[in-house]
Amino acid sequence: MTADFIEHVISYWVVFQKFQSTGLAGFAVIAHWLPFLLFSMYAGALGDRFDTRRIIQIAMLIFMGVSISWGVLFYTDRLEIWHACVLLVLHGLAGVLWNPSVQLLLYDMVGPVQLPSAVRLVATARNLGMLVGPAVGALLLQLGPANGIFINALIYLPTILWLWKAPYGPKFRKGAPQPVRPVRGMVDVVETLRAVRSNRTLLSMMLLAGGASLFVGNAYQAQMPELAHDLGRGHVDAMYSLLVGADALGALIAAVVLETRGLLPPTPRTALVLAMIWCGALAGFALSTFYPIAVALLLVAGFVELSFNSMAQALVQLNAPTPIRGRVIGVFAMSSLGMRTFSGVTVGLMGAVIGVHYSLALSALVLLLVIASLFVSDTRAAAREMIEPASGSREPEK
Repeated sequence: MTADFIEHVISYWVVFQKFQSTGLAGFAVIAHWLPFLLFSMYAGALGDRFDTRRIIQIAMLIFMGVSISWGVLFYTDRLEIWHACVLLVLHGLAGVLWNPSVQLLLYDMVGPVQLPSAVRLVATARNLGMLVGPAVGALLLQLGPANGIFINALIYLPTILWLWKAPYGPKFRKGAPQPVRPVRGMVDVVETLRAVRSNRTLLSMMLLAGGASLFVGNAYQAQMPELAHDLGRGHVDAMYSLLVGADALGALIAAVVLETRGLLPPTPRTALVLAMIWCGALAGFALSTFYPIAVALLLVAGFVELSFNSMAQALVQLNAPTPIRGRVIGVFAMSSLGMRTFSGVTVGLMGAVIGVHYSLALSALVLLLVIASLFVSDTRAAAREMIEPASGSREPEK
């Protein structure tokens, strides 16, 4: 994630300086998230079919190739808009390729007992990468865009080399090997969706992830400069940095507290409650006019966001049928990441009409209602499941 965000910082800066194109900036966001919506399930199917280590290595090589290509175009000063579009699409495809395989490899590394902790730690590492990447990217820009992005390409090498002989993956699994399933296109999609629909936990976590990404996602991060301006009153730069840092710090605190204390065992209803707290914190932040309260609410939002997202990911892994685990993880990635393609509409475009404060608050409150309905539905389903076995065990009257 550090290398990913370094590339974003350097490439977006050069593209903006050269083309001054708002449309190209919008295309960059679409190219990043749309592949997750279209191809996550197929990437998960590849993880079921092939060695996940090799899939991750291929994705890393694509990332390296994109960074090197940017560097060559910067160095020769031959960058054109179509070059930028192609490289942005390739970067997005590499992102969707490696995401499900990382989760599959994680399961092989730690097993089901430690999986919730491992997923949470990986989510924490990603947050740190997103926090560190822009800062490192800004430093590398001082060396020149071409030199900086060439150096960035080298960051992927340790992962590629480690995966070469890493003792994890299909070849190292104990027990009878699972039958290898071919990748069958739309047939896989239909079968996987049926498996998700028949499992209450899988379905509720997919809907939670998809709803959170559709209505809010990370779109409020793009609106943070305006939100900071309204709170800053002359100190916009400092307010912006502190607000962004508060969100990331909340996620880091969540990882430390939950790991050291062993709190919040993963259950669907716990994940839904945490997500509802996230909605309330974001709505309160959007409507806040007092800076300390805004920072405190963002700390809470960062804490519960990492908690419910990592919990939902772990529950999906633990409840996915083994033969199609990669496909199910792909559907989850489609919901949790792919639906972010549209979050710019609910928060961003609507914000242009009614104001970003009201659009964020309204989106969070609508999402709160959706999650509350999921919570009620899940609670009723759990109650029915408890009643039915009890009624079925009674002896017939004589």
